[in-house]
This record gives sequence, C-alpha cells and structure tokens, in this order.
Amino acid sequence: MKASTKRILSLAAVAAVIVMIIVIVMSVSEKKDMKYSEFQDSVYSNNVKEIYVKNFKCYVLKNPSDIAPTNFMPAGNKYDYIVYVPSKQALTEFMDGYRTYAKDFNAGLDAYKAARSALPEDERADFDSLEENRPYVGAAAKIVTVYSLNDPEAGSIWSMLYPFLLVAGLIVVVVIVFRSLNNGNRQAMNFAKSKARLNQNIKVRFGDVAGADEEKEELQEIVEFLKNPKKFEVVGARIPKGVLLVGSPGTGKTLFAKAVAGEANVPFFSISGSDFVEMFVGVGASRVRDLFEDAKRYMPCIIFIDEIDAVGRQRGTGLGGSHDEREQTLNQLLVQMDGFETNSGIIIMAATNRADILDPALLRPGRFDRQIYVHLPDVRGREEIFKIHARNKPISPDVNFKNLARITSGLSGADIENILNEAAILAARANRTTINTVDINEGINKVQMGPQKKSRVVTEVDKRITAYHEAGHAIMAKSLPYGDPVHEVSIIQRGMAAGYTMMRPEREDDSHVSYNYLTDQIAMTMGGRAAEEIVIQDISTGAMGDIRQAATLARRMVTEWGMSAEIGPIYLGSTTELFLGRDYQSTTMYSEKVAAQIDGEIKKIVEKGHATALSVLKEKRDVMDKMVRLLIEKETIYGEDVDACMEGQPLDEIIAAMERRFENKKKPDSAAPAADGRVEH
Repeated sequence: MKASTKRILSLAAVAAVIVMIIVIVMSVSEKKDMKYSEFQDSVYSNNVKEIYVKNFKCYVLKNPSDIAPTNFMPAGNKYDYIVYVPSKQALTEFMDGYRTYAKDFNAGLDAYKAARSALPEDERADFDSLEENRPYVGAAAKIVTVYSLNDPEAGSIWSMLYPFLLVAGLIVVVVIVFRSLNNGNRQAMNFAKSKARLNQNIKVRFGDVAGADEEKEELQEIVEFLKNPKKFEVVGARIPKGVLLVGSPGTGKTLFAKAVAGEANVPFFSISGSDFVEMFVGVGASRVRDLFEDAKRYMPCIIFIDEIDAVGRQRGTGLGGSHDEREQTLNQLLVQMDGFETNSGIIIMAATNRADILDPALLRPGRFDRQIYVHLPDVRGREEIFKIHARNKPISPDVNFKNLARITSGLSGADIENILNEAAILAARANRTTINTVDINEGINKVQMGPQKKSRVVTEVDKRITAYHEAGHAIMAKSLPYGDPVHEVSIIQRGMAAGYTMMRPEREDDSHVSYNYLTDQIAMTMGGRAAEEIVIQDISTGAMGDIRQAATLARRMVTEWGMSAEIGPIYLGSTTELFLGRDYQSTTMYSEKVAAQIDGEIKKIVEKGHATALSVLKEKRDVMDKMVRLLIEKETIYGEDVDACMEGQPLDEIIAAMERRFENKKKPDSAAPAADGRVEH
C-alpha cells in the first residue's frame, strides 16, 4: 500500500471518530425526555404548541414557550422535550382523536364567546357560572401544529443511511487499526531483513566506462567466470571471491561494478555499507545473513557493497565503547565471504576511497582477493570521458576534446560529466541549441573555482591589489624556466577567491616531479605576495591561500621526498592518512630537534621562493604595470594576451587584438583550436 493511500485511510479513520464523538455529544446534549402519557396530558391540557415527528420521536415545543414558533425544526434548542412514540398507529389514533376533541372544543369556545359578548356586562358573571360554560372560562383555542405526522417512521435519506454509515465507519476504523497493528508486526519482522536492491536488467557496459583500460582487463576475468566458469575450472583456477575497487571519489567505482553485472548479464544486488548498521545490536549481522540467503537463490550473481568502510573498519580501535554492532556485522560478513559456508557462485564487489582503514581480515586472500585501484584518468582517458558524456549532447563542431583534456588535469570522470552538464545549462541559458567551446571552458571554471560574481561591489583599491596579485603569478609563471603556461588571468571573483590565474600544465601526466619544478612552483605561488610588497609597499590577507599552498609543498619536499640538503633523503612523513581509531595514540618517529630542523628547512625553501619572486618582479615592473592596466580594463585576459605583455607589445595593440578576437567569436566556427593547441576565447 502506498504512503499516500495510508495517509488517506488514516485521515478517514480520524474523521469517522470525530463524527462519532460529535454524534455522541449531541445525543447527550439533547433535551430531557417526556413520557408518552405525560405528552398526551400536555396536549389535552393545551401545554403543547408544536410537534415535529421523525423516526419514532416527537420533538415538542411547549405552550407558552420562549422559542419562536415560526418555521419550527428539531435542531439546536428549538424544542423543549423529546417524546418516544410507541408506534405510528398509536400516534395517528391519538392525534385524530385530539383533533376531533379540539374541533368540538373550539366550536363550543366560539359559541360561548359569541353568547357572552351579546350579554350586558352585569349578566356575564352569572353566564360564566353555568356548568356547561365552565370549561370555556379563560380557555384558549386548542391548536397543536404537527409536522411529518403522516409517516413518522420514514425520515430523510440521511436518517435512513445514518445507522448504516455509522456501522461502516466503525468497521473502517477497526480494519485500519488491525492493519496498522499487522504492519507494525510485519515491519518488526522485516527489521532484520536485508535492504539490498536487486536489479536484473543492468544496461551499463564496459563501453560506457572510459579512461581505465587496465581496470577493465582485470574485471573482464570476473565477467568471463560468470559467463563460462568451466573455462577456469578445467585449469584448476579459482576465481577471486571478492573484488575491492579503491579510488578517489568520482573515478567510477560504482560504474565499474554496474558494467561487470551488465556485461555478465547476472543479477546485481547493491547495498551501502551504512545500510547494515543500526542502533540495535545484532541487526547488522542478521541483514548480512539475509543478504547472502537472497543471493544464493540467484546464483551466479554479484553483490556490490558501496562505501564498505562504513562497516569494514578495523576492529579493536577502542573508540566504540560497549556498542560493538559494527564489529558483529563485520564478523558476520567475514564468515559469509570465507567461512564454513560455500558461496562459490556469489561474487562480492565493494568500493571505498579509504582502503587504509579497512580491517586486515577483510583484505586477505579468500575474501577480497583482488584490489583494483581506479586512478584519476590521464589526458587520453579524459578525452575519452569527454566523448562518452558528449554522446547525448548537441556539441558544436568547434569543440576540441583533446585540448579540453589537457586543461582538466586532475579532474575525475564525475567532474567531467558535471562540466558538460554546466556547459549545457549555460547554452540553454543563452537560448542556444548547441554547446560551444566557450560554454565548456566556463563550465570548467565553475567546477574548479565556482561561478563568477560580477555583481559584487569591489572597491578600486581591492581591484588594484587583486590585479597586481594575479599579474605577479602570471609573470612568474612565464619567467621561470619550469613554469607552466598561463591559460587565463582574471580579477573577477569566483568562489572564495578575489581573482585567479589558471595554468595549463604541460606535464600533467608525469609521474615524477623534479626539485627545480617544485621550487619554481613555490616561487610562482609567492609571486602574488611579492607583487603586493613591491607596488603597494604593504601586504594583505589575500595571499593566505598562496602561503598555505607553498608551505604544504615545501613540507612534503622535506619530509616525504627527501629534497632537503640539511636533513637528507630520509622519509619523515606518514605512510597513510590519519585514522583516529588506530592512530590517536601514535607519536612521531623523530625527535624535537629533527622537528625544528624540518621547520627551518620549510622556512628556508619558502623564503627562497619569495626572494626569487621579488627579484623577478622588480626586474619586470613595467610588464607588471601594463598587465595590471589591461586587467583593470578587461577584467579577464588569456594566454596570448599575457604573451603579448611579456613581449613588450603596446597596450593599445593588445586591446585591439582582444576586441578583434571577441568579434570573431560571434561568427560561426570562430572558436576553432589554434595551432599551438589553445582554444581561442
């Protein structure tokens, strides 16, 4: 039963209860009853003014009464008494007899009044004393108005249906109460059931996954085993019982699991690690057992546990107190994966980005035999991912996916999908039916740094400081031998940054980074702070992020990469990320003296980069001033504009070239990639 239906039934039950309460209250608040014999005497005694008969009830209005007699109806306080009629016949005979009596009495009363009015005043007292005239002295005409007397047993349609509706309402209330009780019992019984979702028609294939060819090869064996297990049994091979997908968020771990199930065309059970753990001890273990019992009915099949670190963390951390529900759940999972029970037709796949905190028993052979590391895609992988996500989007022919892959170094597949989605939104916002290069570049900037904040009021002082700061970064990147090419410089605020300088690394896929490259990166990072010192003769808070980035890079150079002349090639860092449950009592493996040396070396590296930035920017002060004027006028400049400033071109020529480029951008196919690989904006 849907939640909306349950809500409607509940409201109906409440309404029925309210109606019954109202009926009871109204029945209690009715006027007091009058006996039928008393009612007959009151009628003959002329103490009744009106009668309304309905369903064996007479609603009686007294005579005299404070209630207005017009349009008398038995509602509210418009009656004085209630008389229960024994039968239709009895009431009819009584009223017929009363009418005959009243007719004769009223006729005698009229004759008495006529004869009395004809007598002199002094004879009227003797006339009233006569025996036959005594009933008429001071009497009023006997008149009783009767409504619905013809059929007192047959009321309105509502009166006929009222008892049945009342009984039906009671039945509905009883049914709903019993059904609620049964649902509660059923939910209590299903509380320990697995929450895994079964999907037997997965549409994802390996063709929908790009940028991870080696990972596909590893998983292809799982597909082959599920399709043709005898191929492996002949040579005595044992297929891995479990496959752990490890990688950064957004790299496609869940997508890989779906692709395996889709390629093998087998049932796919998916569940999150947090779905096992509840506040009640033993529920998680029961859900694990129920999950494997369900999977046995669909063998061969795949069980996919997303974010397994929620339930598979190391045991014995000492932080859980007396609540060991997670450990009991993990123990049951270990038994089901490789215990006395055989689940040979069930492949366990799991995903996590914190493999370092998983329990060692979970990672041993026989459980998760194979760990597949899903890395961030390289430049070729990013190009393929762009093409996959662009399949169902109207992409303009001017878009060059190779160039887009170059400027999206370090982004995951999820980031790329988000970039194209943002680009599509921008195209729709501009009322265009195709997505062009400008849309995608703006999507990249939005994903990496946030949307532009052009409407924010920026003072001239802040704009000038930001312009010199970003110009310092750009000039340092162009001047240093190991600097990266500048892609875009802007003083428009994005996210938390007042401005930004975007680089396009030429060696984004290199696995090894040299000492000279790192020192130049630190010098480039300190270029903004140095520019402020040279021009403004002061320093501001705008360099906080740059200082943090430079210090972090210098610390890794000293403690992890052995790039300190004083300390030497000694590893002093941490092998893994900190896990509080395991590392909260750990201490550093070096003395306080070495720690002081580390701090000194970090300071030395950062100060050297700062000194280099000061030296270069003082030498290129004219270039920096020109670039600042260009930034203040145009707010955003690109790689070719930075190159023109560095080459000494006049400011007017640079502005004219930018305006020509802007005009060309309005023409069809004007945003084609340039010869040097950059895309014109």
